[in-house]
Amino acid sequence: MPSGHAVGRGPVLVKTPSWRQQAGRRRLAVVCAVLGLALASAVIGSLIHPVHAVSSRPATGPFSYIPPE
Repeated sequence: MPSGHAVGRGPVLVKTPSWRQQAGRRRLAVVCAVLGLALASAVIGSLIHPVHAVSSRPATGPFSYIPPE
């Protein structure tokens, strides 16, 4: 039977995360940071160059600079 000193006192001790758990958290943080940067870039780009201005340009292809004969 446990003694009364150890029951219900103080915070519960938690194991520290393993090396794999820490690496997974770091990897997730990096992926989230990259996705956040990409999203922020897309928002800023869409504010600078509205969609209707980009679509009004003529389409250029790989042979657009070669004059037709």
